[in-house]
Amino acid sequence: MDSSKYRITPKQTPIKLADYPTTDNKQLSEDELQDKWIPESINKLQDLHLKLHAEEEKGIMVVLQAIDAGGKDEAISFIFSNLTAQGLKTTSVKKPSETEVKHDYLWRIHEGKPSRGEISILNRSYYEEVIAPRIHDVLDNDPLPDHLIDEDIWKVRFRQLNDFERYMTENGFPVIKFFFNVSKDVQKDRLLERMKNPKKNWEFSFSDIEERKHWDTYQEVFEDMLNNTSTDYAPWYILPADDDWYARYIISEVMINVLEKLNPQFPEFSGEDRQKLDESIELLEND
Repeated sequence: MDSSKYRITPKQTPIKLADYPTTDNKQLSEDELQDKWIPESINKLQDLHLKLHAEEEKGIMVVLQAIDAGGKDEAISFIFSNLTAQGLKTTSVKKPSETEVKHDYLWRIHEGKPSRGEISILNRSYYEEVIAPRIHDVLDNDPLPDHLIDEDIWKVRFRQLNDFERYMTENGFPVIKFFFNVSKDVQKDRLLERMKNPKKNWEFSFSDIEERKHWDTYQEVFEDMLNNTSTDYAPWYILPADDDWYARYIISEVMINVLEKLNPQFPEFSGEDRQKLDESIELLEND
């Protein structure tokens, strides 16, 4: 798969979400994806992740961002849940608590950052800080110094987020970001399924309906975010999220590409440790 077609490069002219298809799978059937391509991809991903975890030199931070019913939770269930549990961390970023509001806006993200040898998943992320306050115009309610709240605050935050991701990358924690580009019609269908299916009622929130009323504003804010924060070192990938299984396949393949570049290896015994290991093997075999 050529996943680069879904990647936003900084050299591009400002992108429009309307130019990115929400469905793009013209070659593989859903059965082929579920039975062949995704399992094969996950097997590769599992092997690379196990090496990353064993080596404990680098980590990866994955950002999943979408409007409600975009497909983030399902991607975690069908892709990342197959990885080694000890080397995986998932954090859901929700409305900040009173304690979190009293700190800088990145403070609450630190527990969700990966350790060396770990992949951390942010189900929504620090990007909420340049989305939700713009949709609902609630920034004035935060205890921020007055001089920080002006028309340039979003540009400032974009720069800060780019700097944060550069810092993470330069310290051995590359950042991979996926935006689930779902259509309004498919979001409607998914929300209705959650509402009508008793087994999925728990996934539904009445706030989802309220947020849907802001659809056009969300698209504008998403575009601004994508155009200002996709960098060479921490790119955004725009997923055709109406094709849920195909979107998951893209995620898996992108993760494989990143891990192959990191090239993690299983640690090997050498020198005195090798000799001690051989002696321990002999001792145990003769037990």
